[in-house]
Amino acid sequence: MNDFNQWKIRAAQLRLRDSALIDGEPRQAADGARLEVVNPATGKCLANVVACAEPEVDLAVSSARKAFEHGPWARMAPTERKAVLLRLSQLMLAHREELALLDSLSMGKPVMDAWNIDVPGAAHVFAWYGESLDKLYDQVAPSAANVLATITRVPLGVIAAVVPWNFPLDMAAWKLAPALAAGNSVVLKPAEQSPFSALRLAELALEAGLPAGVLNVVPGLGEQAGRALGLHPDVDSLVFTGSTEVGKYFMQYSAQSNLKQVWLECGGKSPNLVFADCQDLDLAAEKAAFGIFFNQGEVCSANSRLLVQRSIHDEFVERLITQARLWQPGNPLDPSSRAGAIVDARQTARIMHYIQQASAEGASLVCGGRQLNVDGSSNFIEPTIFTHVHPAMQLAREEVFGPVLAISVFDDEEQAIAMANEHIYGLAASLWTDDLNRAHRVARRLNAGTVSVNTVDALDVTVPFGGGKQSGFGRDLSLHAFDKYTQLKTTWIQLRS
Repeated sequence: MNDFNQWKIRAAQLRLRDSALIDGEPRQAADGARLEVVNPATGKCLANVVACAEPEVDLAVSSARKAFEHGPWARMAPTERKAVLLRLSQLMLAHREELALLDSLSMGKPVMDAWNIDVPGAAHVFAWYGESLDKLYDQVAPSAANVLATITRVPLGVIAAVVPWNFPLDMAAWKLAPALAAGNSVVLKPAEQSPFSALRLAELALEAGLPAGVLNVVPGLGEQAGRALGLHPDVDSLVFTGSTEVGKYFMQYSAQSNLKQVWLECGGKSPNLVFADCQDLDLAAEKAAFGIFFNQGEVCSANSRLLVQRSIHDEFVERLITQARLWQPGNPLDPSSRAGAIVDARQTARIMHYIQQASAEGASLVCGGRQLNVDGSSNFIEPTIFTHVHPAMQLAREEVFGPVLAISVFDDEEQAIAMANEHIYGLAASLWTDDLNRAHRVARRLNAGTVSVNTVDALDVTVPFGGGKQSGFGRDLSLHAFDKYTQLKTTWIQLRS
C-alpha cells in the first residue's frame, strides 16, 4: 500500500486497545491509573492506556502460573504447539496493515518500514520457532550398560518479558516465540510509549488457539510494572531488551527476590571500520548511512561509530554526506519518508543535547544537526554527522539512540581494532575490506556478538543476536534462544540385570 491518503484513512479508522490482557480478558488497573500514549509525529494523544502496577502484575503472574501448572499448553505435543504458532504467524500477516500502523503511530517509525520489515519479520520469527519444534531432539548420555540417562530440555515456567519501544512488535516476537514454543507461560510488558501492537498480538494469539493465561500483557511504567515483574517471587526468568541502566536494575531485583534468571540485551555503540582496501566505497557509504539513520538511529546495534582509514577519510566523508541527505525525516505515514519522528519530546531533547555537546567539545559538524518541525511536531531531527571525534568525547562514549554519527580516523589495522574495542559495549561491529586475510583477522579480534563483513548489522532468525560487556548476555534468535527459556533435566534410570 503506497498511497499516503490511504494510510491516513486507515489510521483514522484504527481501533486502539487500552486495557491490559490478563487470563484472556481485558482488565483495568485497580486504582484506575492510566498513561497517555502520544503520537510523536503529531503531538496528539492516541489513547489513555491502563497503567498496570503491582496488583495487576500479581494477577498476570498468577494467571501465567496457573496456565503453566494446570493448563494444556506445556503438556501439548510439539506439533500441537507448532500448529498454534503457525496460525498466529498467518494471522499477523492477515492483519499486516493494522500492526504496521500501531507501531508507526505510537513510536514514529515510517509505516512502510513496519509494513515491509517489522510485521513480516515478526511473523516469520513465530513461524520459524513453530517449525523448529518437531525437529529438536534430546540426548541420551553415554552411560554404563545398566543405566539409561536422558538429558531433556524442559520449560522454566513463568517468563517475564520486558521489551522496548524502538521495534515494539519485533522485540515482542523475539522473546515470545521461543518462550512459548518451549512451553512456558509469559507476562509481557511493552514499553509505555508503544503498547498497542503487543495488546493486539495477544488477542491474535488467543484467536490462533493459545490458551488463556499463557500470554498476558501488562502495559505500564517501568518503575511500576517493570519493577514488580523484576521483584516478583513467582517469575522464573526475566528477559529484557533496553538500556544498560535499566538492565542493571533487573539484576538487582533478581538478587533481592528469588534469584530468577535474568537475560539482558542492552545498549550499544557499534563501530564500523572502513579500510582503504575496500573497493566499493559507494556501497560502504550507502550502508554506513543505513547503519545509523535507519529507524531514526533508534537501534541498539546502530553503527554509530565510524572509523575510517586516514588515506580515504575525506573522500569517504563526502560520499557519506551525499547518502545522508537521502534520509531526511518526514511524516511516518507518507510512503516516501525514509525516516520518521523521534519517539517522544524527551528523547528528542536528549539527542539534541548530544549534538550540542559534540560541537562544544570540538567535533566538526559536517551534516545536519537541526531539529525540524513537520506537520506541527518538532520531534524530527536531521541526519547528523560529526568528524574529528576523539575517543574521550561524550559522542564517542555514550549511546545517543538517534540519527547522529561520530566519525574518527585511524592509520593502521592495530589502531582500528584498539579504537573499536576500547569501549564498554560489545554488541555489534562492521568492517569493510577486500583483503580476505584482513577480514578474518579483524573479525576475530573485534569484541562484538555479531561482526558484519562488507555489510552492516547483519541479522537473520537463523543466527544468534546479542553481545557482551555492558551490552548484556544471552542470545535472541536462532536455536540458541531456547537456552534462555529451558533448563536441562537429567533422568537417570538404573536398570536391573
